[in-house]
Amino acid sequence: MTSLPVNKDVTGAETLDIISTAEKFNRWMYEEIKPHLKGRVLELGSGTGNISRLVLEDKFNTVLSDYNNTYLHDLKKKFSGYPNLEKILSIDLQDPQFEKNNESLREKFDSIFLLNVIEHLKDDVAAVANCRYMLKPGGHLILLAPAWRFLFCGLDKNLGHYRRYNIHSLGHLLAENKLSVIEKKYFNLAGISGWYIWGKILRKQQLGRSSMNLFNRFVPFFRLADRIFLKKIGLSAIATGKKI
Repeated sequence: MTSLPVNKDVTGAETLDIISTAEKFNRWMYEEIKPHLKGRVLELGSGTGNISRLVLEDKFNTVLSDYNNTYLHDLKKKFSGYPNLEKILSIDLQDPQFEKNNESLREKFDSIFLLNVIEHLKDDVAAVANCRYMLKPGGHLILLAPAWRFLFCGLDKNLGHYRRYNIHSLGHLLAENKLSVIEKKYFNLAGISGWYIWGKILRKQQLGRSSMNLFNRFVPFFRLADRIFLKKIGLSAIATGKKI
């Protein structure tokens, strides 16, 4: 009998499971990055596939990836039946021999996205350089990450975050790797107060399922708030770069 892989990222897995039920929130996040997706798409850090499903349903030719064996197993179980799913790969953006070990991926993708991934990587500059290596000329790299240093708390540490960003630091990260910044914006204004109360004041170490479900119900109003405030502030920062 074959044993299943054991997931050592317990907090991360629980968080992804909680967010998986927030359909309105996941679609909102996806629709914020969708305009920059094109051609052959690579998702880095697919996790349990909360956003992967939406990309596949939109008929993009897609490659999913993660570095966690449990997540890779889950992705194969969930999405192998999609005809536009090309592959599911194990990709380590922190591999010091990345280019040597991934020659087959050089300039293979028209768009690459990382949603709540880059903050988990100690060397984010090297990670973006490796993303650039896999992009075709003219391809898009989309980064979405937690925003605002003052919000960093025990919940961040428990989730394995090294840092939080803003649109300027994310844009600098792209530019430092010779990617032309074509858009910078914030996402989820309403989430700032929730994260501050939950993580900074109450000092919770995990997202609450009931709180996430409640937040999901009010997503239409929160989307409106982002539009009213022109996406000038939010719980997450999003930056998109183009390979010149």
